[in-house]
Amino acid sequence: MIQVTIAQTTVKEFKGTSKTTQKPYHLRMQAAYAHTVDKEGNKPPYPEKFEIMLDGDAQAYAPGEYTLHPSSLYIDRDGRLAVSARLAPLKRPSAAA
Repeated sequence: MIQVTIAQTTVKEFKGTSKTTQKPYHLRMQAAYAHTVDKEGNKPPYPEKFEIMLDGDAQAYAPGEYTLHPSSLYIDRDGRLAVSARLAPLKRPSAAA
C-alpha cells in the first residue's frame, strides 16, 4: 500500500494551445506527498512531493491521508503498466471506546 498525504487544497492550473495540434488544453494539478520505500524496503525520513493531475473539473482532494485507488494502474497503449494517480481515503482503525 502506498500512503499519500494531501496537505492543502491549492490547485495550479495551466491553460493554453498546443503547439503541435493547435488544440486548447487545460490542466489542473494538486500537490501531494507519497510515503515511499526504496529498493531495499527502507522508508525515507520524509514523504516525497509529487503532483496529481485532477480529472476535468473534479474538486481538489481535501487535506488528509489517502492510498492509491486500484484504478490508478492501467495498461497503456504500448502494453506497459502505467500509473495515473487516483486517490481513495485511507481508512484508519477506529479508536476503541
